[in-house]
Amino acid sequence: MILVKNTPDGISSLCVNLRRAGMACVCFAAFAPPVLAANISVQKNPDSGLLAWTMEDEGISIELIQLLPDFVRAIYSAHNFPKAEVEAIASWCVFGTILKNTSQQQMSYRVADWRYIGEDGVEQPIKTKTQWIEQWRRAGINFSWTLLPDSGDFEVGDWQQGFTTIKLPRDSTFDLVISWKLDGEKHVGKFENLRCAPESLK
Repeated sequence: MILVKNTPDGISSLCVNLRRAGMACVCFAAFAPPVLAANISVQKNPDSGLLAWTMEDEGISIELIQLLPDFVRAIYSAHNFPKAEVEAIASWCVFGTILKNTSQQQMSYRVADWRYIGEDGVEQPIKTKTQWIEQWRRAGINFSWTLLPDSGDFEVGDWQQGFTTIKLPRDSTFDLVISWKLDGEKHVGKFENLRCAPESLK
């Protein structure tokens, strides 16, 4: 996780690094309750074929970038995770996520308030960074990087990044409902038809 304050070039610099890793880079933001149609675009990396979703709107931007299982395996193997724990997180649907406060207000979010909806139509909670860290601690792993923090309080221009994990099989499609607050006022946004990365590039 990296939190950067008031650095206009930070997002573009990070996107360059993600593209070097074979990923596309995009953005997201949303509306106040109830959930309204938002400005969402999808980009496809011409080299890897991986997808990234951009939603940009009321005071927040989020980029959701497909990550291949092998990329996830490489990250955690490099930090000496046991094979079982590497496969545990690589088996999930993982997205690189970049979140930024684009408003002129204080912005906050809590991953515990977010929900994904699979093809069965059932809302499910997102596994938080704290929950992953507790799982790793029980396995004897002392590690707390890479995942999107459970929550954040952002001043104008603040941003941070990390992985978002969804417990769905490869190539699954789902909707993602997120919420955040601007100066204490709740807003809700929704991605529709997100797709988990494939097992490998074709």
